Amino acid sequence: MRHRKNTVKLGRTSSQREALFASLVSNLILVKRVKTTLPKARAAKRLADKMVTIGKKDTLAARRHALSLLKQDQAVAELFAAVAPAMKDRAGGYTRVVKLGRRMSDSSEMCILEWVDFVPKAPKAKKEKTEEAPKAEKKAEKPAKKPAAKKAKKDEEKK
Repeated sequence: MRHRKNTVKLGRTSSQREALFASLVSNLILVKRVKTTLPKARAAKRLADKMVTIGKKDTLAARRHALSLLKQDQAVAELFAAVAPAMKDRAGGYTRVVKLGRRMSDSSEMCILEWVDFVPKAPKAKKEKTEEAPKAEKKAEKPAKKPAAKKAKKDEEKK
């Protein structure tokens, strides 16, 4: 019986799962937001919350433990410098999973895994089209002249 055995296997070996979760959580720490499938996000959410709890301790042993799980120096440094201090007043629930719907290719449930206090930046405004119109006119004028000249030369050669 599987009492109290709650490992999500995701069709991978234990070493592959460990690498997958380490990569997802490291990218979450560095980029603050990760787009992935729902089962992967739910499994990585556990590790991410544990990493923040480890980061709150801020000891050498905690840093070494985090490094042994995440395998990236830059992610561990960011965890202890920015992420864990930002969550010091929160008792738990550091991440959220936002569902996006199904992927077109294989109909997998997609979602975004992000920090609870993360506020995404507004998208950049597009440039006006008036600047691009003169460039298009210049390009259109040059090719129009060349074929006319070639036709005139061909006509002269035929005569």
